[in-house]
Amino acid sequence: MEICRRNDALEISDLDPFLAELLRQIPASTNPEGTAAAEQRLFSSPAAADETNVCAEWKLYVHPELGRLFRSATETVAADLEQLNCREGTFANRTLRIPIKHGDAWLSALNQARLVIAAKYNFSDGELGDHYRSPLGSRRDLSLFQVNFYGFIQEFILRELNGCETKNSD
Repeated sequence: MEICRRNDALEISDLDPFLAELLRQIPASTNPEGTAAAEQRLFSSPAAADETNVCAEWKLYVHPELGRLFRSATETVAADLEQLNCREGTFANRTLRIPIKHGDAWLSALNQARLVIAAKYNFSDGELGDHYRSPLGSRRDLSLFQVNFYGFIQEFILRELNGCETKNSD
């Protein structure tokens, strides 16, 4: 797998089918439904529970807008991921091009997916920080790998977006 910037896009080339499948799972992975801990993590309250007015206003005004922003980011990512749905050469490596203007949506969707997966599997800080763990013996292990892989992609996007901003300010 190679990652670089080409013109106005971030390009992930030579993407093997396993990693392509992990990327295709981003939109589904952002869905916190059925996992209270994931919903709580994505829509965390801005104040202590005893501050009922603040919490009620947040739920009324902020929560719906956050949900809309999350859905919009996920829809953008899902549309970009259509590139990976080619039926020809199922086991062939692929290339994914992410327009720079979609960078923020990708960061949002990847962050949502990471938070939801981490909450669903109740990963500890130690597990999340162990980047050298490699065995994929269970669904839980695969999910931890997925969280770390999404973090790697986020880091690349952030680096490229920050590089882009630095170049634009010169």
